[in-house]
Amino acid sequence: MQKQPSETPFAALITPNAPIAAQSHGGRAKCLQRLVRLDLPVPRTVALSFDAVQAIAEGQMPELAAVLGEFPEDALLCVRPSSEDPDWGGPGAVLNVGMNDARYVDLCDSLGAPAAAALYLRFVQSYAVHVARLDPDVFDETGDDGPEALSGILQAYEAETDEVFPQDRGEQLAAVLRSMARAWDGTSARLLRQAKGAPVDAGLGLVVQEMIPGLGQGECGSGVLQLINSQTGQPQITGRYLSQSQGRDALGAGAAALYLEQDPRGTALADVAPEAFAELKAHAALMRQRLREAMQVEFVIENGRVHILDGVRVARSARAAVRIAVALAEDNIISPQEAVMRINPHALNELLHRQVDPEADREVIGTGIAASPGAATGRLVFTAAEAQASAARREPCILVRRETSPEDIRGMHAAVAVLTEKGGMTSHAAVIGRGLGLPCIVGASTLKFLSKEKQLVTAEGRVFKAGEIVTIDGSSGQVLAGQPAMLEAALDDAFQTLMGWADAERDIGIRANADTPADAQVARNFNAQGIGLCRTEHMFFDPSRLIVMREMIFAETSSGRAAVLARLLPMQRGDFCELFRIMAGMPVCIRLFDPPLHEFLPATKVGQRELSEALGIPVRDVTRRVEEMGEYNPMLGLRGVRLGVTVPEIYDMQARAIFEAALDVSKGGTPVVPEIMIPLVSAKREVELVKARIDAVAAAVKSERGIEFEYRLGVMVETPRAALRADDIAPHTAFLSFGTNDLTQMTYGLSRDDAGRFMSDYVRQGVFPEDPFHVLDIEGVGELLKLGVQRGRKTNPGVTLSICGEHGGNPESIAFCRDAGFDYVSCSPFRVPVARLAAAQLAIAHNIGQAVAEVT
Repeated sequence: MQKQPSETPFAALITPNAPIAAQSHGGRAKCLQRLVRLDLPVPRTVALSFDAVQAIAEGQMPELAAVLGEFPEDALLCVRPSSEDPDWGGPGAVLNVGMNDARYVDLCDSLGAPAAAALYLRFVQSYAVHVARLDPDVFDETGDDGPEALSGILQAYEAETDEVFPQDRGEQLAAVLRSMARAWDGTSARLLRQAKGAPVDAGLGLVVQEMIPGLGQGECGSGVLQLINSQTGQPQITGRYLSQSQGRDALGAGAAALYLEQDPRGTALADVAPEAFAELKAHAALMRQRLREAMQVEFVIENGRVHILDGVRVARSARAAVRIAVALAEDNIISPQEAVMRINPHALNELLHRQVDPEADREVIGTGIAASPGAATGRLVFTAAEAQASAARREPCILVRRETSPEDIRGMHAAVAVLTEKGGMTSHAAVIGRGLGLPCIVGASTLKFLSKEKQLVTAEGRVFKAGEIVTIDGSSGQVLAGQPAMLEAALDDAFQTLMGWADAERDIGIRANADTPADAQVARNFNAQGIGLCRTEHMFFDPSRLIVMREMIFAETSSGRAAVLARLLPMQRGDFCELFRIMAGMPVCIRLFDPPLHEFLPATKVGQRELSEALGIPVRDVTRRVEEMGEYNPMLGLRGVRLGVTVPEIYDMQARAIFEAALDVSKGGTPVVPEIMIPLVSAKREVELVKARIDAVAAAVKSERGIEFEYRLGVMVETPRAALRADDIAPHTAFLSFGTNDLTQMTYGLSRDDAGRFMSDYVRQGVFPEDPFHVLDIEGVGELLKLGVQRGRKTNPGVTLSICGEHGGNPESIAFCRDAGFDYVSCSPFRVPVARLAAAQLAIAHNIGQAVAEVT
C-alpha cells in the first residue's frame, strides 16, 4: 500500500499511480487500476501481489491491519483472484467478508432484515465450504433464506467445527486469504490452469475490494453488460441484471433476471433504472475506447447509483474475435497490424468450417485424432461405392474405413466426413481430408470397426450400423451420436478485411496443395499465390482412367505402354488446362506421378476377375501380374522418380500434357509458365535422366506447335539423401520443394500412417515434444532442411526454396521456414488463411523487434 510501504510491502491500494502490474499483481488488479485512472466509480480496492499470496500460502500473513485500515471500519469486503491471464482462472470469489452478528443487527436497520440475512447467510455458506472445508450437505436442512435459515446455518457450523463462527473481520479475512492462496497451489488447480496454457510457476494475486451490497432499499442489484454479441461480434447490448443480488448472480438467475435494453419479452434495467442504464453504456464505451478492447462490465447498483466492480475482456468465438479486432482498427482505436496480431491463426479453422454449436448437447461415442477441422452429420457408409450412391440420392454420408487408399478418393469426394480406425496427422485420409475441407477423424481406436458387418461398436458395446446418423467433429476428434446443432462457416467482410491487412505485412509466399479444379478454386478463393503441389496420381482413379492405367501396367513393351498412355493424354491435358485457367497466370507446380503401380491393381479375387474380363486375358495372368507387382515396403519401393527412370513413358505423357495445356491456355492471353516437379529424388543422376526426357518432350511440342514456351523443372526433396546432396542437385533445377511429410517419415523411420497408434503416448511421456507429423521437428528434420537450403543455394543462388508438406500450414513450422530462408510454403487449401495470418504475425513481430533494437 502506498502510504505504508514498509508495513505492507506486498500490498498496494489501487490508485492511478500505484505500482501495479499484471506480471506482479495479476490482470484483474491491473484492469481495476485502469478503470480507476478513467475515473470510473470503482469501490476502494487493495491488491496483493503474487509474492504476497505465495507467502500467505506458506503461512506468512502480511500485516492485515494496514490492509483493513484502507477501508471503513464497518465496510464489508470481497476477495477475488487476480491471475496474470484471466483465462487461467483461480479460486472462487468470497463475498461479504466482515459480516458478523453485530453487522447483521446494524444492516437490519439500514437495509431491512431480509437483505441483512441474505448477506450474512451467503458469507457463512461460502466461508464454511471454502475456508472451513465443510461438506455443503451439512446445511441442507437449514432452510433456503431469511433469519431462520441464518440461525440454522450458524448452529450447523458450530456443531461441525466445535467453535462459534468467527466474528472478527481481520480473522475472517486472514482465513479467506489463506484458503484462496493454498487452493491455487492445489494439484487439481495446477493441472487445470496448465491445461489452459499457464506456466508451471504461474502466480496468483488477490484483490480485496469494498463490498457494495446490491441488496437493500430502492433499486439495488447486480449484473453484467457488454456492447457486442460474443458469438458474432456484432454490436449488440447483451448481459443480464438481477434486482436484490450480488456478484454475477444475474447470469444464473434464469427468468428472474431482467433484460438490459427495453425488450417486449419482459422488464428491463432500462425500465427500472434508465439513468443507471445510460451511465453503464457510457462507461462500457469509454472502456472500449481507452482500454482498446471490447469489455464486459461487472456492476452493482446501490439505490440507483452505479458502481463498477470489474471489467473483463469479452469472451468470444473466433468469428467474433475477428470482427471485434477489425472494428477496433476501423475506429482507429488500434492499428491494423495490432488487429492482425490479436487473432490466433489456429482459431481461423472455426470460421472456415461448420462447427458443432458450443452450446449443443454432445453424446460422444468415440474419439480419435482431429485430423481435419470442421463438423458434419450423415449416415454411416463403409465403402467408397456406397458413399457415391448416397451422394447420388443427395443423402449426406460419413465414409468409414479402416484406412483410406487412393481408390477411396471418389468416396471421400462424395462423403461429408471421413472416419478411419488407423492413421495419423499425415495419413492419406488426413491429408486428403484437409485438402478437400472435409471433416476427418483418424486413429479412432476407441471404436471397433467391423467392416464386413458394416458396424461400429463403442467401448461400451453399443452398435452403430450402416445408415445410422452420426456426427464427425474433426476439430475436437469426437464422434457424436445423432445430429447436434451446428454453426455455419463465416467468411464475412470482417474476415476479408483482416486477411487483406495480413497480406500487406507478410514476407513469405503462401501457395496451396491442390489436386483437382475444385481444390484449385478453393485455393484461389482463399487468395493462395499459386499451387505449390498438384499430386497427379489422384487424377487416375476415375473408372474411365483406371482401366487405361491397368492396361498400361499389363503392356509388355515401351511402345505398348506409350500407345495405351496416349489415350490418357487428352484427359490429363484437360485436367491441367482447368488448373491453369483457374489460377489465371499464377504459378502451378505439378508433381509427376509418384505412387507404386500396384496401387492401381485390384487386391481382391472379385476385382481380379473383373479386370480379366475387361482386358480379355486369363485370370491367372492378372493374378500373376498382381503378385509380381507386390512389394514388401511399397513406400520405399518402385515409386516416384524410380518409376520415371524405369517406366519413362508415364512422365513423357504427363510432360506433354502439361506443355500442351500451357500453350492452349496461353492462347487466351494469360501467360502460363508451368512448374514440373520430380518426386522422391535421391541422386543427381536421377534428375539428369528425367530432365533429358522432359526437355526432349518440350522440344517436340515446340516443334509441333511452332511456339516457344518456358517451363521450370524442380525436385521434391523428401529423402534425407536429397537434402544432404542438395548442392549436387540444385544446379540442375529451378526449385527445390521439401516434402516434409515423407522427409519426416524417412528421418524417423516411422510410418506416418501407423504413428497415430502410439504418438499420443510418446508426446505424453516426453519422448517427442509434439507429433512430428503435425509440428515440424526443428532439431532433426529441421537440421536437414537447413542443410538443404545452405547447400542448394551455395551451388545455385537463384534456386527457389519451399516446403509443400502439411507442415506448410502449421504456424509454428512457418516460423522456422521463414527464418531458414524459404521463399514460400504450400499447404492444404483450407489451411491457406491460417498460413497467411501466421506469416503476417511473424513479419510484424520481426519488424517490432527490429524497431526496438534500433531504439535501444
